[in-house]
Amino acid sequence: MDEARPAVAGVPSSEGTPAAHAAPDLSDLLKQSARGDQAAFSRLYDATSSRVFGLAVRVVRDPAQAEEVTQEAFLEIWKTATRFDPDRGSPLSWLLTITHRKAVDRVRSAEASSRRDEKYHHQNQPVDHDSTAEAAHASLEARRVRGALASLTAVQREAVELAYFGGYTHTEVAKLLDLPVGTAKTRIRDGLIRLRDTMGVGGS
Repeated sequence: MDEARPAVAGVPSSEGTPAAHAAPDLSDLLKQSARGDQAAFSRLYDATSSRVFGLAVRVVRDPAQAEEVTQEAFLEIWKTATRFDPDRGSPLSWLLTITHRKAVDRVRSAEASSRRDEKYHHQNQPVDHDSTAEAAHASLEARRVRGALASLTAVQREAVELAYFGGYTHTEVAKLLDLPVGTAKTRIRDGLIRLRDTMGVGGS
């Protein structure tokens, strides 16, 4: 199929297009679209976009997201029109199957993103959730801790200083040092353990 794609608006409409004839032959429009006929694709869009958008709204439950799903669905329809087989189902069913898949993917992606955000938030709470941090920070005066910092490696000292004397969270330390959050947390934790051992925290 021709690489060029017809412009597909995000919001279903028939802007600038004459009213479609009654009961257009969707199978024929798909066949013509498969040959790169943009006019046929535009007619296909006009004839089916309201159904596609309606299904997208029912699945994603957000009009703005549904508009994007509609856009994605029609772009895939344009690119894969050659795959439509009238012996395996109606053209509208084929279009709506693509739309439903796109909409479900959008919902799953949003849910996965939400779960990642929640997990990230819980894993990167302020250091008061870290028992090692609590032991070192609560048991040692800042002056004694500073004196013990010489026992740390340079990278540990840098991370600990930012976290405890700079007041930055694990996430902020990671951003300042251009590190993955897990690496920053490890450096802080290892540094605190070394401080604890050096200062004798936890044994008394």
